[in-house]
Amino acid sequence: MQDVLLDYGDGKMRVELPDHATVVRYGKTYTDPAPLGDSVELTRKALQKPLDTPPLREMGGPGKKVVIGFPDRVKGGAHPKAHRRVAIRLAVEELLAGGCALENITLLCGMGLHRQNTLEEFYWYLGKEIVDQFYPGRLVNHDGEAPNLGDFGTDAMGNRIQCNRLLVDADLVVMIGHCAGNPYGGFSGGAKMLVTGFSGWESIASHHNPKTMHRDDWLGGSRHQHMRHQFKSIAEAMEAGMGKKVFAVDAVLGQFGEVLDVQAGTIPAVEAATWPLAERRTNVEIDMAPAEVLVLGMPRNFHYGPGMGTNPILASLAIGGQYSRCYPCLAPNGVVIVAGVCDGWFNDRWFPSYRDTYDALQKFQNPTDFLNSQDAVDITMNYEYRFAYSNFYTYHPFHAMSMISGGAILGKRTQAVIMVGAQKPVYARGMGYIPVATFAEAMKLATRYVGDDPRILCTPECYSGGAAVHLRKK
Repeated sequence: MQDVLLDYGDGKMRVELPDHATVVRYGKTYTDPAPLGDSVELTRKALQKPLDTPPLREMGGPGKKVVIGFPDRVKGGAHPKAHRRVAIRLAVEELLAGGCALENITLLCGMGLHRQNTLEEFYWYLGKEIVDQFYPGRLVNHDGEAPNLGDFGTDAMGNRIQCNRLLVDADLVVMIGHCAGNPYGGFSGGAKMLVTGFSGWESIASHHNPKTMHRDDWLGGSRHQHMRHQFKSIAEAMEAGMGKKVFAVDAVLGQFGEVLDVQAGTIPAVEAATWPLAERRTNVEIDMAPAEVLVLGMPRNFHYGPGMGTNPILASLAIGGQYSRCYPCLAPNGVVIVAGVCDGWFNDRWFPSYRDTYDALQKFQNPTDFLNSQDAVDITMNYEYRFAYSNFYTYHPFHAMSMISGGAILGKRTQAVIMVGAQKPVYARGMGYIPVATFAEAMKLATRYVGDDPRILCTPECYSGGAAVHLRKK
């Protein structure tokens, strides 16, 4: 047997796995490709020699209004050479060298339906030098509820097209993105950064829904999925509505936010240049027959914020997202075992609509029925929740609906999700999981579904160990 430490709330849970179980860990199962250079020099080169546009200093100029959009606190890192910190500083240098006035440059945080970022958070991940040049008037958060959003109707696929007004009114839009593996459309950055970071909630609802996320092609984190086609279509429609092309500056990120490469230019050119290296970093091949049991460890705090591992709806999305990342290496109709403290902390300060959403979900036979109900509409349109999103640093109420869409794939693709160590089992049951006290009990129960001595795939630190990877069969 092999001892494994699973993330579990604020600590770890020690479990025993058979010797034949496959345990995926950075540094043992896989490592990152080597960076192609120093992040500062890679970024400077990308800005001065973009793929298919003039250099940035030539695109700005006297009198030009420029907006630099960047990702929010959720991803990208805060170390001194983190991509957005380096790229913003060098982009401003290039724009000033081309004659652009500093007072004509605005920084726009692309948080989509996440909570707006605070001044303290901006200092944390952007640094004092950048923040003090622009705050308060020209370092602003996007607002997906703003009454003056650019509204460009629908695209050919039927997606709603909305856009932050600052991007519409700017002479030049520079967009900083992180190209890293993501179940949503295969990769972050590129078109995904534009259409999820700077649009309205109705546009995001066009693709963060069961019609898109419950398709077979959503699983596995493929860049060929329907959601990626929607991202491309919406981005093209946003650019057409704005009347300008976005100047994208994307970095391929490593496990801990290290910059492996940087490319700049139009969105299609940057995606084509960054995806091959990002695939090498993201897609990890393992040599095993399809696993019948997937074992995960879940910390209390990660990704979307404090309480993600205890808020039952957010936890369901986390489990569903990791299931999608591992899907190519999983047998159909298997079992997922999760070490989860599940103590009922929703973090109402950040996620005020989630408790009401969870309670409403309990009235329905399944998540899809709830998402198609008037109850879901009423919560999404609740004025208090929407006002809090725009003014009090909370998540938008539709964000909970999109999380339910992702988590609901578990009920459609697995025989059971077993949660080990839930301190308030009622919340595990409310999401359709089976709570048990010990890992040994979970393994015994799993054999009732998949048979004795099942093949096991374990990703013990998939939420706490840096940028998650997408598993492939060798």
